[in-house]
Amino acid sequence: MNTDSMIDALRASGPHPDLAKDLMLFGQFVGAWDVDVTNIAPDGTKTEFKGEWHFGWVLEGRAVMDVWITPRRSLRSQIDPYEYGATLRFFDPDLKAWRSTWIGPVRHVVRPFIAQQVEDEIILEGSFTSDSRTRWIFSQITDTSFRWRNLESSDNGTTWAIVQTMAAQRAHS
Repeated sequence: MNTDSMIDALRASGPHPDLAKDLMLFGQFVGAWDVDVTNIAPDGTKTEFKGEWHFGWVLEGRAVMDVWITPRRSLRSQIDPYEYGATLRFFDPDLKAWRSTWIGPVRHVVRPFIAQQVEDEIILEGSFTSDSRTRWIFSQITDTSFRWRNLESSDNGTTWAIVQTMAAQRAHS
């Protein structure tokens, strides 16, 4: 039995030629990243972790998928709890935006977002309960680094609280 057949069917070598221009918003992240993760509790207490984030082309190059892991797998035995999740993103030409769904099986979470570039940031926005909104924002993007932050609002966007930040550096092979 070939246990890699599903991964082989999922993986793509690059963006689909007909979609390459639109796909580069998230395609620019393809590769491996080391991330410094900071979780911020409502009382302002911060917890820091070293994580890893891997982006790749999938589904005949029609989508970008990522796997996010904190703490890094090499630190897993030293730190608990951990989080491990995956996001599937694709450009929807009817919306002129990205559909993006994050799945976190450790905590049983599914988060669908709509993502767009706004000036020099990429903003993903979703609403998961009444009067709540969540924004995941990629910013300060370069070829070798980016920042990411998770903002939550419980008053339908009137005020926002930062609940998590990440500083990412492209990993060396």
